[in-house]
Amino acid sequence: MTTRTSFSVSRYAPERGALARITARDSVLRRLDWPILLSSLALSLIGALLVWSATRGRTELNQGDPYYFLFRHVLNTGIGLALMIGTVWLGHRTLRGAVPILYGISILLILAVLTPLGATINGAHAWIVIGGGFSLQPSEFVKITIILVMAMLLAAKVDAGDQLHPDHGTVAKALALAALPMGIVMLMPDLGSVMVMAVIVLGVLLASGASNRWVLGLIGAGVLGAVLVTTLGMLDEYQINRFAAFANPELDPAGVGYNTNQARIAIGSGGLYGAGLFKGHQTTGQFVPEQQTDFIFTVAGEELGFIGAGLILALLGVILWRACRIARETTELYGTVVAAGIIAWFAFQSFENIGMTLGIMPVAGLPLPFVSYGGSSMFAVWVAIGLLQSIRVQRPMSA
Repeated sequence: MTTRTSFSVSRYAPERGALARITARDSVLRRLDWPILLSSLALSLIGALLVWSATRGRTELNQGDPYYFLFRHVLNTGIGLALMIGTVWLGHRTLRGAVPILYGISILLILAVLTPLGATINGAHAWIVIGGGFSLQPSEFVKITIILVMAMLLAAKVDAGDQLHPDHGTVAKALALAALPMGIVMLMPDLGSVMVMAVIVLGVLLASGASNRWVLGLIGAGVLGAVLVTTLGMLDEYQINRFAAFANPELDPAGVGYNTNQARIAIGSGGLYGAGLFKGHQTTGQFVPEQQTDFIFTVAGEELGFIGAGLILALLGVILWRACRIARETTELYGTVVAAGIIAWFAFQSFENIGMTLGIMPVAGLPLPFVSYGGSSMFAVWVAIGLLQSIRVQRPMSA
């Protein structure tokens, strides 16, 4: 009898263990935020079609292969999904302990851009060319690092129950750690990325419950910094020209204002339904520069029309809405601050990218999240989605 009982335990214990693992996997899948995941995936797939339309006839770029950029965009999306899964598996709380290491790696990478390893692409010395046609833009990953390092500091004592809000000393340390990589990125110069990082810092401070004096001081410092950068001549000529074209759209329409003029023509010609995929005259005629990256929204406006462009805005809106819900429902300040930083990042970068194609924002060389071609940007935004999913999955069941 004892032998039979022992046999039963040894026989069925693995099945109970397997059942527990299946139940755990089911729980994770059930608690994922599927609207965010599906919206992000839809944007990436729409982006693949738009990138394909913009590049299939560009023989000087696609090396004679019309599917070159399509394949790479889909590959980047696949790698991004893998990074998201890895981030969820590790968990945002586990990454919290690795933040100092991630911060150090980020600093080394952006410093490497300022060495002979760095490369200039589209006027910005912000890249590291790896070889084989691959390049890395470290500033994309710095956005994540700034969010994590500030969240780690600002939430430490609050989550431990020692304080209700971050004290002044903690806020000062968090801002100093954010300022270091921002200053290095400014030396590249990559003004667009610095603008996004500044908005991220502002969003993180607002979500952390820090004193309003810090928020107002940060805004004032930003205005003062913009004035100093302009008056001290820290901007490159191409950046000054971009702001001049924004201030005066009629300025040199065949020169500095060419991009924005052609972008507005492309979007305006799309009408309600668009010309149809692969049928846009501005796109097939290659009138809009950098159309697969910074100006990808012009392809949507021309070929998919107001409805297609509106769909992209709606999908971005779903991501931001669900991210706000995740930030509100988590029971730890760390998760709230991380989610808020991602919201600020996605919201501002999307607004800036789409706004510059419409002429309501200056050209800043920022990709449209999930849609624009570019491995670094794709990897970074999917890691951010992984962080959001981790915050949702690891929240208490009662939340």
